[in-house]
Amino acid sequence: MSSASSSAARRLILASTSPYRRELLQRLRLPFEVMSPDTDETPHVDEDPRSVARRLALAKAQAVAMQQPDAVVIGSDQVADLHGRPLGKPVTHERAVAQLRMMRGQTVVFHTAVAVVCRNSGFEAVDVAQVSVTFRDSDTGMSDADIEAYLQAEKPYDCAGSAKSEALGIALLARLQSDDPTALVGLPLIKTVSLLRAAGVPVLAGATA
Repeated sequence: MSSASSSAARRLILASTSPYRRELLQRLRLPFEVMSPDTDETPHVDEDPRSVARRLALAKAQAVAMQQPDAVVIGSDQVADLHGRPLGKPVTHERAVAQLRMMRGQTVVFHTAVAVVCRNSGFEAVDVAQVSVTFRDSDTGMSDADIEAYLQAEKPYDCAGSAKSEALGIALLARLQSDDPTALVGLPLIKTVSLLRAAGVPVLAGATA
């Protein structure tokens, strides 16, 4: 059996409970399952944001692949980078306010990493998409009142940097630059497709109607 044929028969698993990543992966129309990777997402001391995203995406995929060695597993992670300072999920309203105040008028780089692992085939690869986002300043749409209105409306406490760009958060942005348009939402689909193909998954042939 060829590598591609073997991979076509393998289960595809998304190692994430994020509803955003699940919705994005559904766009490929590939049947997949979802499993929680249960990994420690604490950054290492002096670890730069890009390295954090890359390491955690791979760790998530590896954690699920250990339990499901015959499956092709996708892991992903996103870290917001404010001049080298990593910004994770705020979790609370107070932390979201603090994050957005720091980000206004600034350009923040969002590192979104994706990893694909299949233990039985020996495939393991990871890639990172970068999105450069310039936020409005307090005079052009990101005053304290604007931040509060946005947070009350969206409650984006599970989004890195409190930025939910696919919804009302777009009103906080002045400019966005990326070569992988879904990366900011949480899963860079261009890079994901490339890694799945490299793993032997026939993306278009496996798509359902």
